[in-house]
Amino acid sequence: MVFSSAPFLFIFLPVLFILYTIIPHLKVKNALLIIASLIFYGYGEPVFVFVMIGSVFVNYVLARLLVAHNDHRKLFVSLAVIFDLAMIGVFKYTGFIIENINAVTHLGIPNPHITLPIGISFFTFQILSYVIDVDRDHSLLSKNYFDVLLYISFFPQLIAGPIVKYHDVAMYINNRHQTLSEVSQGIRRFIVGLSKKLFLANAMGEVATAMFGLKYGDMSFATAWAGALCYTLQIYFDFSGYSDMAIGLGHMFGFTFLENFNHPYISTSIREFWRRWHISLSTWFKEYLYIPLGGNRKGKGRTYINKLIVFFCTGLWHGAAWTYVIWGMIHGLAIMAEDASGLTKFTKKHKWLGWLYTMLIVIVAFVLFNSTSMTQAGEMIRHMFVYSRGNVNAYNALVSVLTPWHIALFVIAIIASTPLIDIVKPQLENSVAFNAVSYVAAYGLFILCILNIANASFNPFIYFQF
Repeated sequence: MVFSSAPFLFIFLPVLFILYTIIPHLKVKNALLIIASLIFYGYGEPVFVFVMIGSVFVNYVLARLLVAHNDHRKLFVSLAVIFDLAMIGVFKYTGFIIENINAVTHLGIPNPHITLPIGISFFTFQILSYVIDVDRDHSLLSKNYFDVLLYISFFPQLIAGPIVKYHDVAMYINNRHQTLSEVSQGIRRFIVGLSKKLFLANAMGEVATAMFGLKYGDMSFATAWAGALCYTLQIYFDFSGYSDMAIGLGHMFGFTFLENFNHPYISTSIREFWRRWHISLSTWFKEYLYIPLGGNRKGKGRTYINKLIVFFCTGLWHGAAWTYVIWGMIHGLAIMAEDASGLTKFTKKHKWLGWLYTMLIVIVAFVLFNSTSMTQAGEMIRHMFVYSRGNVNAYNALVSVLTPWHIALFVIAIIASTPLIDIVKPQLENSVAFNAVSYVAAYGLFILCILNIANASFNPFIYFQF
């Protein structure tokens, strides 16, 4: 996290929560959350916190202007879109564009290597959704700049999502209540998310990092599949764990954020996968790009083009590299093929075949997502589908990371990625005994998390780079 984990858990969060709870007035609570959120972001980004504040101000003014001058509202919306996309473009894609120009023209333009503000893709999409929501429904306009700043800067979802659309949380900014039930459920959800991150994501990440880090000549069929499978689990538990923490913290402070994951690895088609994976991003693109482009209302040909545009942008949103773009296009082409062939009807009848096909595409695409170059991705994928025993280096690399601990957590991760717990939970959640046990278990997990933080040296957050 922007704060290192220990100060966040032991100082920042407890002090903030206590102060928030004892303050009686909601406006003062909001002011406290804004100050705390800016400190949280500014601790790691002391300069770029002003970029975020300025971005919010520009969009706030444009939203006020489009309501005040309704006849020219399209102009102000266009200015907001241009400003927000330009800001992402400058910080995130300048180097990528220059590298590609140099590759084609050999001009040798110097790369400025602009530092990327943490979470810029998330908070820029959020503030853009505010302007568009106000354009669609003028009643959503906030005349208070600090209300809009709270919506953007609120620390639980500021730097790694989920992407919170304004119309989903506008009701909570000046009208919310902090209840004991909400707080207790929020704390439990936060601990579950933290545990997913620290134990499952990190353990799978250790294996994936070692396998992806092998020299091409040291790769084998086993190392390639171990790396691909473990990274597929790592990115899910990393991001869903952070989403759980954000949702849990939101409950603690009276906000309700929408779910961001719904067991995507049980999907039987790529279309279903995107209804379950990174839901806040997929719905954002649907509401603010796919539908404005025409959606599926202008014939099949235009529908396919619109979907490819969306998935091209989805890949590019994740990172300034062709590996991300191709990752997005693989998913877009797969959905287009499903629509054209009627494959989803077949997979509904043959769920296991649909699941195998879906996971094969997801896993291979994630190899591209995690690779630093097309060459590395190509070597990994080649070893996944062309059997090779490898050499002693491949064997030693596997033995060093596939410990009983990692194997046990791999099995737990597989089980935890299924809806098994959700199936039995409705029958148990009304039980006093079950709730008591769940909170005791959460407390035990929290103690283990503290011990893990004290001893761990490997603790990456994948989505901080976006």
